[in-house]
Amino acid sequence: MTVPYPFVAGAVLTAAQMNSLTELTINDKTDSYTLVAGDAGERVIMNKATATTVTVPDSVFTASQVVQILNKGAGTCTVTAGAGVTINTSGSLALAQYGGGTLIALSGSTFLFFPYGGIGYGVATGGTSSSITVGGQNYTLLTFTSSGTLTVTTAGLFDVLVVGAGGGGGGSVNNAHAGGGGGGGAIINTTIYLTTNESVTIGAGGAGGLDGGLGTKSAIGTYITAGGGGGGSSRGNVGINGSCGGGAGNSISGSSGGVGFQGGNGGNSQAEGASGAGGGAGGNASGTTVGAGLSTGFTGSTVTFGEGGAASGAVAGTNGKGGGGRAKNDTGNGGAGSNGVVYVRFKV
Repeated sequence: MTVPYPFVAGAVLTAAQMNSLTELTINDKTDSYTLVAGDAGERVIMNKATATTVTVPDSVFTASQVVQILNKGAGTCTVTAGAGVTINTSGSLALAQYGGGTLIALSGSTFLFFPYGGIGYGVATGGTSSSITVGGQNYTLLTFTSSGTLTVTTAGLFDVLVVGAGGGGGGSVNNAHAGGGGGGGAIINTTIYLTTNESVTIGAGGAGGLDGGLGTKSAIGTYITAGGGGGGSSRGNVGINGSCGGGAGNSISGSSGGVGFQGGNGGNSQAEGASGAGGGAGGNASGTTVGAGLSTGFTGSTVTFGEGGAASGAVAGTNGKGGGGRAKNDTGNGGAGSNGVVYVRFKV
């Protein structure tokens, strides 16, 4: 900037100097860069196709000085604290192309960073990591198929898909009563803001049996919870309630879901040999017609989660699906419901 900062008593500014008060100098950088004292009150713009860093050094700036940091390059630019420096932010220090923010010195070693455009996506590790593209946007996808820890390395927003475990299917006794299908696990798809590490719980699928077992919940921390599906029944019993209802044995009504959809009714007589299907995360079962699950492209391809278990076939579930029941003339236990799963993704 051409204005002679800091101003001193008696200084007289020219018209050009006064006009330049509204003009910040642009420091265009084509590689990683460490800020210097002369960057105070100016714009540092990164421009590189690959990843870069802007390092904030200790004891270079004084309280109240400001630097704008912008990124116009395709590579992510990460604002990085130098030795002895603390940078606090409610968003992310990783700037995607055309992202940026304002760095404000509270002292020579403590800074605030205010990202433009509101709170951005965070960064985390855990589960199995992969790279996906959804709607032209690149994401890192973390897949949890067993309980573990989501380690948040940068606070920010995270898209999550939490799928409860499916209920187990019911069995057939002495070729007399068919067993109902298990209910599908509930599904929660939302965006959350995280600042600290969170435990991830993966629900266990309900065991197949004469009366199928309940699926258990999947969760992130204690506040994002998707319940498990209800168990299918046998011996003419009502299906067992869960987040989605289990199917009934012969001649009996299916169960309702606690927060989900109804299991199917059993047949009206043993001669029909039909049990009810399990309710799904996306709809009620109707007799032997399975309750629909929910289809989503969250993981980069379209997958259906939380479907109810079939009224017969004793097939084990997948993706939070309920286990299948047993047909009348197929003596034995029903199929197991599938375990839940948790997905976490963030933009890159």
